Amino acid sequence: MLDQLSDRLQKVMKFLRGEGKITEKNMDEALKMMRMAFLEADVNYNVVKKFESGIKEKALDKRVLESLTPAQHVIKIIRDELTGILGKKDSQLNFSSTPPSIFMLVGLQGTGKTTTCGKLAKFVSNKKKNPLLVSFDLKRPAAQEQLEIIARTLDLAFYKLSGTRISSSKKALKEVVEFARKNSHDPLIVDTAGRLHVDEELMEELRMAKDILCPDETIYVGDSMTGQDAVRSAQQFEDKIKLTSIILTKLDGDARGGAALSIVSATGKPIKFVGVGEKLDKLEVFHPDRMASRIMGMGDVLSLIEKAENETDIKEAKELARKLKKKEFSFDDFKKQLIQIKKMGSMSQLLSGLPTGGMFKNISKIQVDDNKILYFEAIINSMTPEERDNPKIIDGSRRSRISKGSGRPVSEVNQLLKQFNEMKKMMKKSQFQKLLSSFP
Repeated sequence: MLDQLSDRLQKVMKFLRGEGKITEKNMDEALKMMRMAFLEADVNYNVVKKFESGIKEKALDKRVLESLTPAQHVIKIIRDELTGILGKKDSQLNFSSTPPSIFMLVGLQGTGKTTTCGKLAKFVSNKKKNPLLVSFDLKRPAAQEQLEIIARTLDLAFYKLSGTRISSSKKALKEVVEFARKNSHDPLIVDTAGRLHVDEELMEELRMAKDILCPDETIYVGDSMTGQDAVRSAQQFEDKIKLTSIILTKLDGDARGGAALSIVSATGKPIKFVGVGEKLDKLEVFHPDRMASRIMGMGDVLSLIEKAENETDIKEAKELARKLKKKEFSFDDFKKQLIQIKKMGSMSQLLSGLPTGGMFKNISKIQVDDNKILYFEAIINSMTPEERDNPKIIDGSRRSRISKGSGRPVSEVNQLLKQFNEMKKMMKKSQFQKLLSSFP
């Protein structure tokens, strides 16, 4: 995620830390390096200029230059300016005080708009809401079916519009709002038509829908990997129908970051969510300050903690802590931890949330095979209950049987046993037991 930009900015941070003091000369050199990093990341030129001037003015302030740690002050200034470009603070969805709240998603064809409707519906349903999905697409024949399949997959409500012409669709839109109200659906999430480019016919359809629905949120869905094309089309949507917020899709595959770092300044609208994968649970709340820290190699540990809290069974965690204190950790417990990690996402995504300095200095270079978790799980499943509870009895013949049962080579069975034994050794250390003693 934004790896190319992150790598370049970390070089700037290293350069600044290596300077004994901050001067106008070395600040100009650092700004030149940053300018090139942003332009190569396809960030809008006006955004780069604004970013550069904001940093220079604050970095050359007398109080910063005379401080004991001027480089650290400047790095904080850079992070704050980067946060400002990304939107300064978190922005929440606007729910109506008189349900149903109406969220209308707009954007070009191929940006993942329909899938994003499903992701947003899943997100709000996890917050104890009762969403209703509807597709208002007068051109694409399979649009209704695609969203209906997504709704069925999520076990959420879907309303099929019958009208295919604008004149009859006005009535149909009014009917769906009334249906949502009568059946206590909130929010009503409306997918809309897209095109390969912005045209007046598309905008007329969207204006008509917006006039009828009066949405609480008009959300532009943009493909972050298209960079400035996403920014330009967002500006056009803002000019013609007015937006309230933005969702950027495919951010997990965006190495540059041009759209993420330009779109807020270009439209004046906040990014509220980002898509970080194809699955319907891969929609994350956008935090400008956390993203700025991530881009600068400072990690996003808060998001990692939140993921762990959301996916961890507290009762199981307490039971595991009890077993660890008594050194009763078994392969069944190890398997439960593998399942918890799998729920949190891919290992590469989890590692990307860690800082890239200090003890995690080379973390970005680690290549993790996410299939390893599946393989280890299969190996554990092939063990007998006795073997899981007491791995010491697993001799050569048992390893061979476990290997055949799991479909994995004996070398992987040996690797798993080695890692398990190393983990148990670590648990016996006094520092680890001291840490566990603080667990309730």
